[in-house]
Amino acid sequence: MKKQTLILLFFTFQLAFSQLKTVSFEAIDSLQTVQKKPIVVFIYTDWCKFCKQMQQTTFKNQKVISDLNDNFYFVSFNGESQEEIIFNNQKFEFKPSGNKTGVNTLAVALGTMDKQLTYPVLCVLNDKNEIIFQYSGYLNAKDFRSVLRRLSE
Repeated sequence: MKKQTLILLFFTFQLAFSQLKTVSFEAIDSLQTVQKKPIVVFIYTDWCKFCKQMQQTTFKNQKVISDLNDNFYFVSFNGESQEEIIFNNQKFEFKPSGNKTGVNTLAVALGTMDKQLTYPVLCVLNDKNEIIFQYSGYLNAKDFRSVLRRLSE
């Protein structure tokens, strides 16, 4: 009886504190062959206070985590990443804009709206890697879940 109770508690604890599953851009093509899902890309920077706030609140919300894990692939991407990324048969790389500053061209490609890139950015791609939704700015968990529900319909 004790063993069954411990197992039940373990699974309850695991469900109550599930973690957001993130994937890399490089993994998306192979994941789409297994199961087609839209891709939510969160583009952030280390210095952006609204990005940090979303990371600490919105993306820690258990309902958001559940929605994302069940219905989407989630990519968290630093817009100032200096790594070269191959995505959608294209090469994206860091472009310096000053002393120790710059932007990854993938962030520009996915996050530019009205000719500017303002962090944080949420970009949603369909299973063909086409942009179907973009939003720049902070979203709390409730508003973000509303967006996810509309995208799931």
